[in-house]
Amino acid sequence: MTDLRTRIFYGSGGAVYAAKESAYAMFILLFYTQVLGLGGTITGAIIATSLVWDSISDPLVGSLSDRLRSRWGRRHPFMALSVLPLGIGFIGLFSPPQAVIAEPALLAAWLLFWSLWTRTFVTTFSIPHLALSAEITDDYHQRSQVLGARLAFMFLFSVLLPAVGLLLIFPTEGGEDGRFVAANYPGYGALSCAVAWVAATTTLLGTRGHIRSTRDAPVPRGGGRVLTALTRDLLRTLQNRSFRMVITYEFACMTAYGVIISLNMLVWTYLWEFSPEESSVVLSLPSLLAITLVMLTLGPLGRRFPKHRLMQFGLAGMILNCLWLYPLKLAGLLPDNDGTLVFALNFLFMLIFMYCFLLRSICTQSVIADITDEHELSHGLRQEGGFFSMINLINKSATVLGPLYAGLALDAIGLRAGLLPGNVPAATLDGLIYALGLGVIPPLLVSLALAMKISMSEEQVNSVQAALRQRRERGGAITP
Repeated sequence: MTDLRTRIFYGSGGAVYAAKESAYAMFILLFYTQVLGLGGTITGAIIATSLVWDSISDPLVGSLSDRLRSRWGRRHPFMALSVLPLGIGFIGLFSPPQAVIAEPALLAAWLLFWSLWTRTFVTTFSIPHLALSAEITDDYHQRSQVLGARLAFMFLFSVLLPAVGLLLIFPTEGGEDGRFVAANYPGYGALSCAVAWVAATTTLLGTRGHIRSTRDAPVPRGGGRVLTALTRDLLRTLQNRSFRMVITYEFACMTAYGVIISLNMLVWTYLWEFSPEESSVVLSLPSLLAITLVMLTLGPLGRRFPKHRLMQFGLAGMILNCLWLYPLKLAGLLPDNDGTLVFALNFLFMLIFMYCFLLRSICTQSVIADITDEHELSHGLRQEGGFFSMINLINKSATVLGPLYAGLALDAIGLRAGLLPGNVPAATLDGLIYALGLGVIPPLLVSLALAMKISMSEEQVNSVQAALRQRRERGGAITP
């Protein structure tokens, strides 16, 4: 069983991943296109390229951490060595020098270099940290609580960090929107760096008591070249039918999510004409409420419904939530943007979306932790890093499409650098809504259809774990 202290110390590491996600979801596309003047298509292509590298490095790091044998366990050495460089990466992303800004080719190269740097070291921290969750506990419900703590911190900081930035670093001063002032962005990079360093250090120190369990776990064996062995480890995870089903459903869902996070800030800025302060509120408060509601309801819901059913409920809620606010805007049935009703409706929209997405995400990762038990029963080894890195590979492969799609959409609808809220043609704003809808609703529908084929009940997991206990008592093992 895991106590609250363990869940908090472990969960705090989610803020590291959140710092990277919020940087790209909220500010990178806006900063490099609308503020620095880099073309939307090239910016989207660069972000997509860095995501491709991210999707390659994830499974490599996961498999390497599965195979590591050291006095500090399998996961902690990777996490510790990542702390300093990942923080520096945020400073580099948001602080291009003036000589670089003046040359589009140099600016593109700068964005690519620091994107690769930041994503690499966030990966070498986050993948081992995620794999550690399956080693902290093997209880069906406790795994959801442990992963729920990580995702709660992740979502908490993914909204708090940009919300604080919007209030303190990008405020409107003298009638000028702080999001369009280039000199403000290095401050946000420093804030992201500080959050990542504190969160990573907290998790490292707070989970050191679990180093022994990682040291004692069975690891993959087998000779041959390192790359061949790593590839074999990763391909072995795909032999599990349940995992293959999770991968296909997750790819479709994260394709939609990649579009959402790429366009969200632009929609708030241009379509709804929210000020930085309003954007901060609609980003943070609904998400904080949703996180609280999920953590309060996860236990009761988990006792009533299996994890796979909660995944399906979350997806259905996300789809239904897409079908009211933006169609009302297109139909001209909403008042002007300066009214409180528009703000309140966006608040409600974000609350529903964040609750459904967070519930779905927690249950999905908890199912993957349970699948690692099935894998150990079949192959006699534990590959938590391999499984979680493979799902991250799928996630990032899917979200590659988000910034690429968003960059192409911005150029297609004519949302050019220099356009300010209130001065954008109506046709461009309508195009922004259509771009969002076409990029989100179809993949979510596909994801729901695939999720309906996934099953992982408590009875299934308990049966697998009972068989594993019997094998350990007999001293049996399978050597791959």
